[in-house]
Amino acid sequence: MKKTIDPSFVCALTAVFMAGGVFAAGDSLDNMGNVRLKGYLGERLDAMIANHAAAQDVDYITAPFMEKTERRGWWQTEFWGKWMHSAVPYQRYLENGKYKGGEDLHASIERGVERMLASQEPNGYIGNYPDELRCGEGWDVWGMKYTMMGLLHYYDGERGTGNGERGKRALEAAKRLCDYVIAEIGPNGRRGRELWQTGNWSGYASSSILEPVVWLYKRCGEQKYLDFAAYIVKGMTEPESGPRLIDLALKGISVADRNGYGNKPDAHGGYVMKHNRWKSYEMMSCYQGLLEYCEIVKSGKCGNAHYSVPPVEDIFKAVVMTAEDIVKEEINLAGGCACSEAWFHGARKQHLPYLRLQETCVTTTWMRFCEKLLDTTDDPKWADEIEKTFYNAYLGAMKADGAEFAGYTPLSGNRYHGQHHCYMHTDCCTANGPRGFLCFLKKLFAVRDGVATFNFYSSALVSGELPDGRKVAFDMYSLYPRSNAARIVSHTEGVGEAPLRLRIPGWSAKTEVKVNGKALEGVSAGSYFTVRRAWKLGDIVEIKFDMPVVAHTLNHHVAFTRGPVLLARDSRFADGDLTEPFRRGIKDGQPMPTFAAVRTPSDDIWMAFSATLPIGSHHENPEASNPATVFFCDYASAGNTWHRDNYYRTWFPIEYGPHE
Repeated sequence: MKKTIDPSFVCALTAVFMAGGVFAAGDSLDNMGNVRLKGYLGERLDAMIANHAAAQDVDYITAPFMEKTERRGWWQTEFWGKWMHSAVPYQRYLENGKYKGGEDLHASIERGVERMLASQEPNGYIGNYPDELRCGEGWDVWGMKYTMMGLLHYYDGERGTGNGERGKRALEAAKRLCDYVIAEIGPNGRRGRELWQTGNWSGYASSSILEPVVWLYKRCGEQKYLDFAAYIVKGMTEPESGPRLIDLALKGISVADRNGYGNKPDAHGGYVMKHNRWKSYEMMSCYQGLLEYCEIVKSGKCGNAHYSVPPVEDIFKAVVMTAEDIVKEEINLAGGCACSEAWFHGARKQHLPYLRLQETCVTTTWMRFCEKLLDTTDDPKWADEIEKTFYNAYLGAMKADGAEFAGYTPLSGNRYHGQHHCYMHTDCCTANGPRGFLCFLKKLFAVRDGVATFNFYSSALVSGELPDGRKVAFDMYSLYPRSNAARIVSHTEGVGEAPLRLRIPGWSAKTEVKVNGKALEGVSAGSYFTVRRAWKLGDIVEIKFDMPVVAHTLNHHVAFTRGPVLLARDSRFADGDLTEPFRRGIKDGQPMPTFAAVRTPSDDIWMAFSATLPIGSHHENPEASNPATVFFCDYASAGNTWHRDNYYRTWFPIEYGPHE
């Protein structure tokens, strides 16, 4: 039964929903000055900011907004908003730490905003479609979504630096743009169609504008934006041929199986489809918007929306059920997913050479989805998912100098340049890529509800402030996940007791935690472990993870992981045929003690391992029956020269017997 959401109803939430406690602000910039990465990851991040975010030609990516000539239904107008979504927080990261590049990045941001504001029409429209094609079949609404996100990020950034007046111009532009969307395809809109009926994928793409609409309501508090958000949720959930994001999830229908409920899916095989529901990127973007909507309604600080929508606990349950289904049915050992950006039960098919695997837009959106789930549930399993994706699919897609992201990253094959989209020398994945690093950076360390938490383990200087104003700071040194240990030194003194939580990964069966050399009890996998003490300057926390190499078998294939890292053979090792089969006998979940860390052969490989394994045919021959010693590297390093002769492989065939 549908009911109208109001503050009194919002208080009656499910236990799992309440477990998240007080919600963190969506896409907050507050933590950007509190973490400074060091070591390998710090170098990767610095290079990406310098060679990607700060090097962006903003005139080039804002030119389509000036021209307004798009008649093919393409998506040029997403590039600026995606760039702003990372450029603003990275500017804060650089300037708070007084690091080189912050001023240049700020100048680019200012230039881009001025051009965007200049392109806004009197009716509020910012985009590149001629009037007769707006809010229709193409990606116009999708582009306006990203433009709103870019403007709101600028507003947050300027408000945080005290330059509120400049930020207000961007906020007003975002409001006028949202007002345009409401007037055109909102309730009784001028175009005579509902928002979910525009765009592609049964309304997914256009409906995902819910996320910035809720952001806008959070920042200005105007009732019409809450009403519009509820109207979008209604369109996401009620029409029989629409997105159906709640009821299909609550029925337990897997994300790959949601086509054909209330509509007839497209069968033409085209890359863009109007009526299918298997598009992973856009679906997850919608669920992120639904989490934002749940957050604002749960707070009880909003008025009654004027549209009936499903109960908020049903919405939240559907979101979590969908995310858990994605983990079970779609996420592979690299933390990636999707074939041609579509759900396809990929976890059970990851050993096979499917088309266009692991689009970087999907990878980044999955990380952002997990980040929001971590905020709302406080369940460390979502940090486990971010970590796995970050160290494998995400870093594997990033070019060594950080300047570009691959469009797709197969589990076996080559890494190579992404597409040129919309007759431009860029693409959606290169625009989207930097947003993924933010998920790791913002969640590495945070202080919330009086508790300091480490979710990830990388060399970094971190600090935070407790609700009563007390300040905490720590210095972490670690080569994780190349090594299985991390060392945290307290830079905190005289603040009394301050709890410090440590995420214990689900894959680490026996994790050891010591404080000043004394082992602590009660550490368990897949949970947070809290150290409660009055910190003194120089207190040392040591963490040692259980990180054996483990075999994974699937339909006569085998792959290997070490902690969160997927391992791969690489042609640069020149150690034999990468397609050679394994002999039978390796079991799923079996520890592989013959793997050993070795010196990497070159600076472009992060970690390397030798392994003595039962590889090869002709094992009736006395010599051929002996195992072979081959080499593996981390998946992110595999194929990272982006040369076509640099081949890698993660899944390896296992021989069949005559009875199979």
